[in-house]
Amino acid sequence: MRVFGIDCGTEITGFGVVDLEETARESRLVSKAMGAIRQLKTASTAARLDQVFRELTAELERWQPDAVAIEEVFYSVNAKSALKLGQVRGVALLAAVRQGIPVAEYAPLKIKSSVVGYGLAKKEQVQFMVARLLHLDEIPQPADAADALAIAICHIHTAQTLAVQGAGTSALPRAVSTRTGARPTGVRQ
Repeated sequence: MRVFGIDCGTEITGFGVVDLEETARESRLVSKAMGAIRQLKTASTAARLDQVFRELTAELERWQPDAVAIEEVFYSVNAKSALKLGQVRGVALLAAVRQGIPVAEYAPLKIKSSVVGYGLAKKEQVQFMVARLLHLDEIPQPADAADALAIAICHIHTAQTLAVQGAGTSALPRAVSTRTGARPTGVRQ
């Protein structure tokens, strides 16, 4: 299973690609790629959203993931920031759906619990555990890329847990572990 994680941000959108390599004896998480899309501060909102869409689309085409995992909207005191973040999330979801890739969304607490074991973990703890789980020599940078890898790991852990429970991948939040070729009819809001 290959999962493309996306950590949306109003200035930097991180992405990470994680493979679950399974053998008869063990399964192992492997980082295939990570990076960040740094939006031009001087560009218009429309141009910034277009940049995120184009760059995510190129990475999705390059890595051909089985699923995309993205962080759910969190509630913010600042409505303007929440709206800007929602716009970035919208183009990220659109990029995945346009490629026919199933999308799963996870709450920030679930992501941190899945990776660190504690839902209120600090960013540095998430980075450390991502490096450890993926057998990386260094802490992934920038933090947005580490968060994207954490989102992908969360999706893989969720799929593994559901498989052990016998629920299969159909119980995943709007995602399946294999590409069907059909375009999803909708994305969970």
